[in-house]
Amino acid sequence: MTTPPKPAARAERVSLWRYVRLFRQDILSAQPARLYRAWMAEFRTPFFRSFLVNQPELVKTVLKDRPDDFPKSGRVSEGLRPLLGESVFLTNGAQWKRQRRIIDPAFEGGRLKDTFPAMWAAAEACVARLATRTDAPIEIEEETSHAAADVIFRTLFSIPIEHEIAAETFTRFRDYQRSSPILNIAAFIPLPRWLPRFHSRRTKTAARDIRALIARLTGDRQAMIADGTAPDDLATKIMTTPDPETGARFTTEEMVDQVAIFFLAGHETSASALAWTLYLMATHPDWQERLAEEAQALDTDQGFSVMAKLKLSRDTFREALRLYPPVPMMVREASCPERFRDRDVPKGAQIVLSPWHLHRHERLWDNPDGFDPARYQSDNGRRCMREAYVPFSAGARVCPGAGFAMVEGPLILSMILRRFRIEPAGEVPVPVAHLTVRSQAGIWLRLVRR
Repeated sequence: MTTPPKPAARAERVSLWRYVRLFRQDILSAQPARLYRAWMAEFRTPFFRSFLVNQPELVKTVLKDRPDDFPKSGRVSEGLRPLLGESVFLTNGAQWKRQRRIIDPAFEGGRLKDTFPAMWAAAEACVARLATRTDAPIEIEEETSHAAADVIFRTLFSIPIEHEIAAETFTRFRDYQRSSPILNIAAFIPLPRWLPRFHSRRTKTAARDIRALIARLTGDRQAMIADGTAPDDLATKIMTTPDPETGARFTTEEMVDQVAIFFLAGHETSASALAWTLYLMATHPDWQERLAEEAQALDTDQGFSVMAKLKLSRDTFREALRLYPPVPMMVREASCPERFRDRDVPKGAQIVLSPWHLHRHERLWDNPDGFDPARYQSDNGRRCMREAYVPFSAGARVCPGAGFAMVEGPLILSMILRRFRIEPAGEVPVPVAHLTVRSQAGIWLRLVRR
């Protein structure tokens, strides 16, 4: 049985500046191996203290029981602000609560069924593109990025990725990915608000261009809403939903912020998860064949009800999210002094919640580094699902698109496996964390028609 790749841990002790350099290159390999067993670990720098928390009870405290006492850390937002502005991903307090009151209705259960035809169309388009590239090595992350972006544009704005603005947005976003480090220097050194953040010119240009393109899409949609010709998609739903407490709707600038995070979260994370899932299928042919057989259900049922028949696909996608959570770490900030595991946690300390380490924790999961979709039918798997599985965060700040992702991923996976057999076609990929968990040199696979 092939063990899924995992980055080597760093040496136990390194200098602060060495750690900063490692961290900016890749979050995962910058961490020591002990974090896969520790319930909590403390890191001290001259500028702040941080505590990585793995103990399920403490994770529950931070994410579910007292989320208002642990708001999102402003340090993480420093690197994302040029693109995301004041999006729901970065805000806290009353502003965040107002944004969620407007956004959440668009992602309620019934809406998933409404968006399913758009997801199906994007999945079919993905299979058609892959059919032109069989029998030769392909870099699958590029293909899954294309497919996930197509899903976002079809479900959000009812346009395929081939649409002029959609295609340009996708291209400019790839430039943003390549030029933007996961953390800005201000994440390590506290800077006053008025001081420039030293984002590269390429990062700022790409973010500005993306936001301008999104502003064109939202402006066009506002005009369609006004004259009664807007399609009933996610953008229309969000832009016409008033805050139930104030009656106010999102302004154009606010909508640009939200669309930017929908594109980042809904495209980049889904692309990462689907690419790793396909790699796991290539290296575990026994599971691949079981999913391909299950996917035959797509031949006779093309409605939303088919998702209930794709149980193995769902558990396989769930297992890929465990091994390769797209967002490897989440950072909160203690708003008041705390006491965790007999240690003083001062006000302002950074509380790091790491799905990467929690999902592979040696004291929680059976066979933590192994690939086993069947684990979710075991007592250990079910318990860990409740207590130690947070690919979409948890509690009040759980990703509003979590249900959306758990339909999109298994559907596209099943569509691909129904048509192609997948084989490894390159070096073993090395996971690294940039905006999401990707492969250092891509994931190379070969697709063969069934």
